[in-house]
Amino acid sequence: MKLVSIITVNYNQSFITEQLLASIAATNAYQAIELIVVDNASKDNPVPAWQTRYPDITFIRSETNLGFAGGNNLGIKAAKGDYLFLVNNDTEFTRGLTQALVNILDTQPQVGMVSPKIRYFDQPDTLQYAGFTPMNYYTMRNKCIGQFEVDKGQYDHHTGPTGYIHGAAMMIRQEAIAKGGLMAENFFLYYEEMDWNDHIKRAGYEIWLEPKALIYHKESVSVGKISGLKEYFMNRNRILFIRRNAPSVLAVIIFYIYFILVVTPRNIINYLRKGYKGFTGLLIKAIWWNLTHSKNSTDLGYRLN
Repeated sequence: MKLVSIITVNYNQSFITEQLLASIAATNAYQAIELIVVDNASKDNPVPAWQTRYPDITFIRSETNLGFAGGNNLGIKAAKGDYLFLVNNDTEFTRGLTQALVNILDTQPQVGMVSPKIRYFDQPDTLQYAGFTPMNYYTMRNKCIGQFEVDKGQYDHHTGPTGYIHGAAMMIRQEAIAKGGLMAENFFLYYEEMDWNDHIKRAGYEIWLEPKALIYHKESVSVGKISGLKEYFMNRNRILFIRRNAPSVLAVIIFYIYFILVVTPRNIINYLRKGYKGFTGLLIKAIWWNLTHSKNSTDLGYRLN
């Protein structure tokens, strides 16, 4: 059996992370696993208590918040597995999940990354993800297949290539990381998994969906459904993704025109209508960051604390 390293990142959500660990213990029948939990500078350090409570799990503590990519990269660097299963701490496993994804990587050597089907935890019969359509690099738009549909098994025969994996649950070959690199940490939050997806593709691998594998997701537990942090990085990183992955300079220019003339006015109107104070300034700040910083800059342009 190939060793699978299950990696998750905790940030101020110890109870949620413990629920994930409990679900893994209750449902996972795949024996060749190691569990790695990275604490991303939570205000109250849970690691000492966890090390006593869970002696068979590897815990890593970062004293600074490294974001989604940086936290996962810490876990990846410590992992010994042939396959690495990166899961959000706000997910819960189902029976056969790990084995089903391992089967894909075992039998399909061209596949570098694979995601399971995802349902919303609070609406357990409702789909969040059953694949992605390809990206339109001129508008940075694509579609999440199946989202908000009642899951009646309509996508269960769609095992195969998809536009993108889902960052809440993705299994990747260790060798694909060696060729495609780690996640780009300058995204910090949002779109880093899509950027990683494109880099793994350019390293020569396919990206697959395995809908026979299922995981539940308690979306937006760590960041909150509405926040300035989320709004800033969603806008900043949408532009950054295109700068790093668009197929040509022309595509980047067209995207900038689209974002400034279409997306920006639409977002500002939405902020004003909903009374989101300060969000217009964050949107402008996100655009300005991209106009004044290298696409590889590590300056986040946002005060985290």
